Amino acid sequence: MRPPLPPVPAERHEIGFDVDVLFGAVPHRRLDATLDAVVQRQESHGIRRGLMCSLRGALFDVCSGNDEMRKAAEQQPRFVPVGTVDLRDALGAEDEIGRLAEAGVRLLRLFPPEQWVEPASPGLAHIADIAVAHDLVVLTSGDFSQFWRPFADRGARVCFLDVHAYRVADFVVMARRESGFVASTRMLVGPDSIERIAGEVGAHHLAYGSRTPVHDVMPSALRLRMAGLTKQEWRQVAGGTAGRWLEDAR
Repeated sequence: MRPPLPPVPAERHEIGFDVDVLFGAVPHRRLDATLDAVVQRQESHGIRRGLMCSLRGALFDVCSGNDEMRKAAEQQPRFVPVGTVDLRDALGAEDEIGRLAEAGVRLLRLFPPEQWVEPASPGLAHIADIAVAHDLVVLTSGDFSQFWRPFADRGARVCFLDVHAYRVADFVVMARRESGFVASTRMLVGPDSIERIAGEVGAHHLAYGSRTPVHDVMPSALRLRMAGLTKQEWRQVAGGTAGRWLEDAR
């Protein structure tokens, strides 16, 4: 039998921010992604706040999805609104990013794989430029080894939500030259993945993410709580990085 895990330190019971939260309709899946269900899952795992984006905006209709997201964030102040665009329509994205910025939304989530957009897409590069021009923080899915390219050498602030343990070295190499690059911890499941990034480039290049409710929260939350980080590093990853984005947006 495996020995039992050591107890989680008391100061790690609450995670300040989850940067990878979704809600709304999920096609072809029996998944309760309603706002109430997402709140319950976050609370049950000790997550205090989240950066939340609408699945409707990502998969069906951008404008109504973003409106749904803003309304949900008003109902649940624990969530910070995150807008999105259709990467297949860079011209429409110009207008939507402007509309989001006017409404005070300071974070933009992109879904390249889900929208079948390639890393070399001219539209994706254009949208990256627009996001930087509006001083938005970008959260993006996709394999880091491919999707770092549209954001490099622009001074972009980007959280890569799908950095896998196998891509730790790739991320560290880029984070050394890109101060705004951040990795979500969700897929950093290797025995030293989180610790290696923190040690090489600093904990400010990490942020906790769970992808609630599409993925189970427990593995990512437990991995972070048991990470071999100092108290200061743990606070940074568990909420400090996301908190800084919001402070800078004021």
